[in-house]
Amino acid sequence: MKISIQRFPHAVDFPLPAYATEGSAGLDLIAAISEDVIIGPGERAMIPTGIAIHLPVGYEAQIRSRSGLAAKNGIIVLNAPGTIDSDYRGEICVVLANTDDKSFVVAPGMRVAQMVVAPYTTVTLHEDGAFDMSTTRGIGGFGSTGL
Repeated sequence: MKISIQRFPHAVDFPLPAYATEGSAGLDLIAAISEDVIIGPGERAMIPTGIAIHLPVGYEAQIRSRSGLAAKNGIIVLNAPGTIDSDYRGEICVVLANTDDKSFVVAPGMRVAQMVVAPYTTVTLHEDGAFDMSTTRGIGGFGSTGL
């Protein structure tokens, strides 16, 4: 599938999103910033990627944490997965959160997140009164199936 991409002026010196390996599901997104951004413990920051994409209807782009940043530094995509809808044409930005106890520096050109393009299904909700809720789980919520 080919997807149109537009690079913003502040990102002309940075590479476009790319797959790190042949088997990668996500394209690496780059921090299109001109100077370091420091994210303190418990803080968050909006990091621009310098790109916009044109997705076909029926597809979304999911913005996810990079496992290395999460495991080694406690840096996660706060609203993971973030969703880029097919009708959004603005710059893709990544909300990074620091869950560690020390500050983290986001440097210009750093790979900060990954983007997975996936199909989605839309549904029509139909309110038809009560329905049978008697299943093995029933109305059991958080933790109801054990650890």
